[in-house]
Amino acid sequence: MNTTIKSPKVYLIGAGPGNPELITVKAVKAITKADVILCDRLVSPEILETYVNKDAEVIYVGKECSKNASTPQSHINTLMVDYALRNKTVVRLKGGDVSIFSNILDELQSLKQNHIPYEIIPGITAALGAAAFAGMPLTARGYSTSVRFLTYYKSEILTEEYWKELATTNDTLVFYMSKGNLTGLVEKFRQLSVSDDKKIAVVEQATTPYQKVYTSSFDDFNKTLGNRNFASPSLVIIGKIVHLHEEFSWLENTEKEGLYFKSVENGSLIPNPQNFFEYAV
Repeated sequence: MNTTIKSPKVYLIGAGPGNPELITVKAVKAITKADVILCDRLVSPEILETYVNKDAEVIYVGKECSKNASTPQSHINTLMVDYALRNKTVVRLKGGDVSIFSNILDELQSLKQNHIPYEIIPGITAALGAAAFAGMPLTARGYSTSVRFLTYYKSEILTEEYWKELATTNDTLVFYMSKGNLTGLVEKFRQLSVSDDKKIAVVEQATTPYQKVYTSSFDDFNKTLGNRNFASPSLVIIGKIVHLHEEFSWLENTEKEGLYFKSVENGSLIPNPQNFFEYAV
C-alpha cells in the first residue's frame, strides 16, 4: 500500500480539550514550522505561547454562537486557501479533536477544490478529556458498552423516535454544545421516563484549572442545578457511568472562578486578563 502524500501546505490540527500538556507531539511539530496559525477560541493560550514560531502570524478565528460573534466559516476557508496558495505553511488549530463537531468538511472541500495538499492531525476530544479528568470511564464494564457523541442546540436536530431510543439505551451519552438547552434536555428525558439508575453530569471547562463537575439525578436536576449558568465550554454526560465519578474522581473541583478561554467579540478574541497555567497534577 502506497501511503506517500505530498508535502502538506495545510495542517488541520486538534489541540486537545484545554490542558496544554494534552496536545500531541505530532501536533507540536507541525505548529512549530507553521507560517500562519488560524486559531479557534478553545485552544490553550499556553500552546500558542510555547510552540508557535516567533515569526509566524497568528489569526484568531474563534466561534462563540451564544454571543453572536463567530467568525464566518467562509472567511476561515478563504484565509486558509489564500495563505496556502502564497506558499505559506498553514495550521488550522482547533480545540479538542479536529473531526468531532467541527467544520472540517467545509475546510477539506475548500482545500480539495484548490488542489492544496493537507494533513489531518487528531487531538484528544473534549468528551475523552472531560470523562478522564472527572473519573468516569465512558464504557466501563457493567455500566456501558458503547458511547455516543451528540449535540442539542436546537430541538429539530433529533427526531422523536431517536429521543425515545436515547432514553432507553444503556449507552453513555455525551452532549456537546448543549448547555444553553440543558433544562429542555433534562425535561425531555424525564418525559420519556429515563431510568432511575442513570444520572447527569455537567463538566465545566474540562481539564483546565477552572474545571468543575456537577452531578444530579434527573428528578433533582431542576432543584439543584436548574438555575445555574454553566461556564463555556461545558460538556453534558448522561448514563450509569456518572455514578463512578464519586468513587473514582481524582481531581477536586477548583474554588477559582473565571474563564480559562478567551472570549469572542466582533469576530476577534479578547485576551483573558489573568493567565492561570498551574495544574493540580
